[in-house]
Amino acid sequence: MKHLYIPFVFLSIVIGLAGCVNSETKTNTGDPVSAGLIVTDSGLGDDSFSDSAFQGLEQARDELGITFDYREPFDQDYEKHARNLLEQDHDVIIGLGYNSQVAIEKLAKEYPEQSFVMIDAISELENVTSITFKEDEGSYLIGLIAGMKTETNTVGFIGGEEIPVVERFEEGFKEGVKEANPEAHVLSEYSGTFDDDDQGASITKAMVEENADFVFPAAGFTGIGVLKEAQRQGIHAFGVDSDQFFVAEEAVVSSMLKNVNVALYNVMKQLDEGEKLDGGAQSLGIDEDGVGLAPIRLIEWTSEEQELLNDATGQ
Repeated sequence: MKHLYIPFVFLSIVIGLAGCVNSETKTNTGDPVSAGLIVTDSGLGDDSFSDSAFQGLEQARDELGITFDYREPFDQDYEKHARNLLEQDHDVIIGLGYNSQVAIEKLAKEYPEQSFVMIDAISELENVTSITFKEDEGSYLIGLIAGMKTETNTVGFIGGEEIPVVERFEEGFKEGVKEANPEAHVLSEYSGTFDDDDQGASITKAMVEENADFVFPAAGFTGIGVLKEAQRQGIHAFGVDSDQFFVAEEAVVSSMLKNVNVALYNVMKQLDEGEKLDGGAQSLGIDEDGVGLAPIRLIEWTSEEQELLNDATGQ
């Protein structure tokens, strides 16, 4: 199913490919700052994590004049793709997700003068800047909405792989639901994959049979199946990482924004301004514009409910 799905965002990717040039002969005499990006093994077109990272580099290209290249590790050989990007002499090599960590850290040890960035994983190496997000803060807001608006007092969470980053999504969502509606029950299931939309649809069907009227996936491409099945079942859903409203416009109430695009734009801006990356770890939440909410649609929303959300975000 995956390779038959061609999302709208792919148009912007195709248009932007001209800017993804190889920096094979970069020098220190005023050449543009350049980046090499390794997306997740689901590739571009996930309307989520990988696409958000790509869009951040597109913005940096358009506004700052940087250049970038990217690789889609469908074969899961992250080291091969990272080495290929290293050969292009980029200023920074960026790896998305915990699956890239082994390769990034191996190469960071081999090339101590090269700057690396890891998203959603933490390294102790001095030439690796680690950027993580406070997913629980963003998913708490989604949970508040679900808890306030559920009519069945049953909502669902669908995770991809059972790893800490996804567990933070689940934890925040459950806390938000319970804060808004102590009587609500949260169904929770992990698909074990970020790459199977059919499985996402199947889990959603099962949750609907248990009376869930809102579902929230944090499951990559598996989540696309969740959103589309929610629309077919006539229930509501929430997107994740980016605004996924267009994926299922009759179902997606809002999306938890994980602003990977903002984080990578800021990395490139720092390099473009002549500042070196200092390694270390950053954890980005609501206050740092790391997470947030897309517009709320499809449901009636009262001023009292908005005030509760405002209190949760410190507005």
